Amino acid sequence: MSNVAVYEPPPITSEIDMTVAEKKTARKSVAGSAIGNAIEWFDYGIYGYLLVYISDLFFTFDDGNAALARVMALGTFAVSFLVRPLGGFIFGPLGDRFGRQKVLVLTIILISGSTACIGLLPTYGSIGFMAPVLLIALRAIQGFSAGGEYAGAAVFMAEHAPDNRRGIYGCFLEFGTLVGFSGAAILCTSLTLVVGEDGMTAGWWRLPFLLTALMGVLALWMRRHLHDPEAFTEDVEEAVEHPSALKALGNLLKSYPTQILKLIGFVTLLNVAFYLVLTYMPSYLSATLGHSTAQANFSLVLIQLVMIAVIVPFGALSDKIGRRPLLITASIGFIVLSVPAMMLIQLGTFWSQLLGIGILGLFLVMLISTISATLPALFPTRVRYSGFAIGYNISTALFGGTAGMFNEMLINKTGNVLMPGWYLAIAGVIGLISVLTFRETAGRSLRGNVVPGSDDDLRIARGEELIGTKTGSVPTVGAGTSTNTTIGKDGSS
Repeated sequence: MSNVAVYEPPPITSEIDMTVAEKKTARKSVAGSAIGNAIEWFDYGIYGYLLVYISDLFFTFDDGNAALARVMALGTFAVSFLVRPLGGFIFGPLGDRFGRQKVLVLTIILISGSTACIGLLPTYGSIGFMAPVLLIALRAIQGFSAGGEYAGAAVFMAEHAPDNRRGIYGCFLEFGTLVGFSGAAILCTSLTLVVGEDGMTAGWWRLPFLLTALMGVLALWMRRHLHDPEAFTEDVEEAVEHPSALKALGNLLKSYPTQILKLIGFVTLLNVAFYLVLTYMPSYLSATLGHSTAQANFSLVLIQLVMIAVIVPFGALSDKIGRRPLLITASIGFIVLSVPAMMLIQLGTFWSQLLGIGILGLFLVMLISTISATLPALFPTRVRYSGFAIGYNISTALFGGTAGMFNEMLINKTGNVLMPGWYLAIAGVIGLISVLTFRETAGRSLRGNVVPGSDDDLRIARGEELIGTKTGSVPTVGAGTSTNTTIGKDGSS
């Protein structure tokens, strides 16, 4: 009888079990991931808050059509999202093959460099149509690099975090997101109050973009001193072969199409909510509803500060009660309350505006507090970066960056200023359907090459033996079987 190599259940790591050095490494990894994420979303934030000036300086051509200029500026914002899947297709497999840290160093250089260069661009009045062309090119570079940045940062953080604290560790990645957005809002609002509308148009709009260069240098220094997590390095050491990036991509799409579709569905809600509430809202409040720009920005700053204050408690709560209860509650909340929230915003008073945005912000922070712990757990180690990057960026390209542009077009076409509420409600339905298919992964290990929380993962934990059918296939299980089987790292025999 031949020997049987049984797949050992991966250990569940606890923060209590970690040494002082391991805790320090994990926290440095969280900080290194979060600062890059903050830069990425700082860029998106300043573009949103400076949209009025960008549309005027780059897209108001000789005809002076302000509405068309806003649509084109929002379209340029969307362009960076359309190229994100390309970044995901390239950076994802590279991160799974060569390491998360190496790719994250490259993405932060590209993101911070392209963003800073926007602050150096001449305007339409100086060089004509080359100005918007160059702006679109830089936004495309930023989007391409972002296609590997967020997924890599989330995977890097999740694999470093202890299993029983992945929710609270992961929420700091989104803490960085909110800090980036809030920093953009505070900077742009303060700058506008100090130099005035004419001063911003005259050139002060460039300052927020240029500051990204300094932030990028700090992030690069932090990331160069980080190391790949053991969950990844153990897999690399034990793997028999390292497929090419193209082959790895083909294996991913063939073996895990359901997981990718689940992720795309959920991220549809996540991105529509994120970009409508935090990026499109300043333009919507000032340009569409005619509210004071300073009041609109101040309302959003207050809501974002509240979101920063509650995101860590929500992340900790997800470690105790699981991710699904929070995700389901948020999805239902968007379905039921998005339109009423937009009605409150439309009333125009400061407090009604604050309450309407606050309702949307509450459900949004419930989503983002858990995603960095939830989404990496949809895939096994060997394809985690690829699966996350590809699914996330396809959904972001289709439904995230285009949300503001589509809503502006729909409002102009129909005259219905409640359109963002209906858009959010429909996205909530899509998100809820996806969330209901998720398995609970709170406390599950990310090590090994079965999907965390899946039937195979739970059977392994019970000491049952997996029987694979072929490489890349989903293995079956036979408790106490006498079949002679060797289980590979991908769960195959």
